[in-house]
Amino acid sequence: MGTEISFKRPDGGDAKGYLSNAARGNAPGVVVVQEWWGLQDQIKGMCDRFALAGFDALAPDLYKGVVVPYHDTAAANKEMSSLNFMDATEQIVRGAVQYLKRNGAKVGLTGFCMGGAVAIIGAARIPELGAAVAFYGIPPEQAVKPADVKIPLQR
Repeated sequence: MGTEISFKRPDGGDAKGYLSNAARGNAPGVVVVQEWWGLQDQIKGMCDRFALAGFDALAPDLYKGVVVPYHDTAAANKEMSSLNFMDATEQIVRGAVQYLKRNGAKVGLTGFCMGGAVAIIGAARIPELGAAVAFYGIPPEQAVKPADVKIPLQR
């Protein structure tokens, strides 16, 4: 249902992701952040489900094409440990939010596991967001303080 796209980061660099559009134009948007496995079919399927529910959904590829096979926790941990969470949030995820917001749409952010931690960081650091939902991910304490979150956040 969706397609692979490129979009701009705030610093002008390029990022990639999976975009699934709602049937109607000018739909609200949701950025869907991957688990530690990478941008695999489960997350792409979530984008497709959001599109069927009336949202434009974009899952940015934080691992630049690397997808770890399920149950290879050592490889997943290696990828997640090498990720710069702050840069990924402030550049790749924020770029995805800005891409969906380009037509003036409201945009939310959600993430699963590792992506849930990114969603919490994004709730404090991405000014274009309207709301965020984190599923079972918690960022390091030094990454974000509760007082920094100014948007609705569900965890």
